[in-house]
Parts: sequence; structure tokens; C-alpha cells
Amino acid sequence: MFSVYANCPVCIITVGGGLLIAKKLGIDDLLVSIWISGLNTAIAFFLAEKIKKKIFSNPYLWVMVFYISTLVYLFYTKQLGHLGNTFLEIDKVFFGMTLGMITFLLANFADKFIRMKNRGKRLFNFQKVIVPLVFLLMVTFIFKLLL
Repeated sequence: MFSVYANCPVCIITVGGGLLIAKKLGIDDLLVSIWISGLNTAIAFFLAEKIKKKIFSNPYLWVMVFYISTLVYLFYTKQLGHLGNTFLEIDKVFFGMTLGMITFLLANFADKFIRMKNRGKRLFNFQKVIVPLVFLLMVTFIFKLLL
């Protein structure tokens, strides 16, 4: 009857708009880049579900394409590699992008694990959206405390 998507497209657009505002408000690059990467990963999973060709419907392939293309874009627009903009001697944007991608992937695995333990059913409504959101919020909060 109704199709179910990996992640809600409205949520994806909302996060994208929120990131622009966060950057304008001066929120740390590491924290913003965690969410940029989370957004990229959500878009990659959504796009992979829409594509019918077997090779191109692999969400992990799309995650890497989005990750690499975003890093290339940020490098060529000189938003990556600023001296002093580091965390543990790693560029904050690169670190945040990598952390955001890993966090989102772990959240997807956690969602699948929860469903597997619950005989293929979700525990609560919007679980597929809430689990990644909570993971990203926790990681953001932890790194906000560390900065």
C-alpha cells in the first residue's frame, strides 16, 4: 500500500537547512561536519533504495561516493585543511565527516539488530529515523563536551 523509505526525504532536507544555519551561527566545524556526513549517508541510503540497477543500488557504494565527493568539494573550496582547525591533529571537518559517517552506519546496524531481536518488527514508530538521530545527537554531545 504505502512504500517505506530508508530515511524520510523531508527530514533530510530539514537537516540540510539546519546545517546552513548552524554554520552561520558559528557552531564548531567538527560538530557541523558530523551532521553533514550524517545527512550524506541518509541521502545515500535513500538514493540507493530508489535505484533499480543492482550495482548502483548498493547503499554503501553511495555512502562512499557522497563521502569522497563532499571531501573533494570541501578541499577545492578551501573549507578543508585550515591550520589550527584540528582535533587531535586531524582536520576537524575531515574528522567530523568520518565520525558522522561511521556513527550513521552504526545506527543503521543497531536499527537492524533491534528489528532482528524483535522478530523483524520495530519497537516503536519512526525507529529507522529516531535511532540514527539519537546516535548522532549522542556523538555530537560527547564531542561538544570535549571541545
